Amino acid sequence: MLTLVSTPIGNLEDISHRALRALEEADVVVAEDTRVAKKLLKLLGERFGIEPGAKRFFSFHEHNQRDFLERLEPSFFDQNVVYVSDAGMPSLSDPGAALVRYAQQHSIPYEVLPGPNAALTAWVASGYEGPFTFWGFLPHKKEREEQLGRILSHTTHTILYEAPHRLLKLLDQIAVKDPERELFLAKELTKMHERHYKGSAKELAKTLGAEPVKGEWVVIVTPAKKEVLNLDLAPLYELDLPPKAKAKLIAKLTGEDPKAIYQKLIQS
Repeated sequence: MLTLVSTPIGNLEDISHRALRALEEADVVVAEDTRVAKKLLKLLGERFGIEPGAKRFFSFHEHNQRDFLERLEPSFFDQNVVYVSDAGMPSLSDPGAALVRYAQQHSIPYEVLPGPNAALTAWVASGYEGPFTFWGFLPHKKEREEQLGRILSHTTHTILYEAPHRLLKLLDQIAVKDPERELFLAKELTKMHERHYKGSAKELAKTLGAEPVKGEWVVIVTPAKKEVLNLDLAPLYELDLPPKAKAKLIAKLTGEDPKAIYQKLIQS
C-alpha cells in the first residue's frame, strides 16, 4: 500500500488526523529529504503524542527518482509505505507523481491524503475568482524569459512559486514587460510572519526592494487584459447569419459575453 501524505507548510496544527494515523502505521517512509522527514516526525510526536511506526527511511527526489524506481520491486509495497515531500502536497512542484505512475502501472493500491497547499491557500487569500493555471517554479536561467512571456499573455490567473533570492528579479522582469500588471504576493503562509501584498508590478518591485525579502513566496499574476478594438459593429449586426453564429463572431471581436449578445439579437 502506498499513501501520499500532505505535510504542514508552516503551522504543525494543519496536519490532519488521517495523516497522523498514516504516519503511525507506516512501516517505511519515502521522503523528498529524509532529514526533513525525521525532524517533522519528531516534532509531530512531541506535539501530538504519536509514535511514528517507520524504522526505515528512503530518499526520493527529482535527482534520484528514476534510479530508485528502476531498482524497486512491486513487493516493496506489501508493507505500509508513506511518501512525504518537504512541505505541502506531493506532486505539486514536489516529487511524487512518478511514484503514483509506478503504482498505477503495477496495480499497487494507493491513496492520497489531502492537506496543506501553498498555491490554494494563497489563491483563497487573494480574493480572485475564476479559472487559474498553476505554473510552479520558473526555470532559474534557461527559458525563464520565454516562460514568463507566455504567463503574461495568459487570459487566466497564473500561480507561481518563487524563492526569496529570486523574487525581486521576478518583479523587475514583470515590471519591465508590463509595469501596471496587478500581482498578489504571499510569503511564509501559515507561519508567524505571513504577509500579503497586492498591487502593480512596478509598485511591488519598489516596495519590496526597500525591505528584506525572506521566506518562500507565492505569486499570482492576473490575466492579460483583452485589447479593446474600436469597431463599428453596425455592419456585423446586419450580416445575414443565424443569431448564434452572429453572436459568436461579435463576441470574438469584442470580448463580450456571446449569450448577452445573442439575447440582444433575438430581442431586436
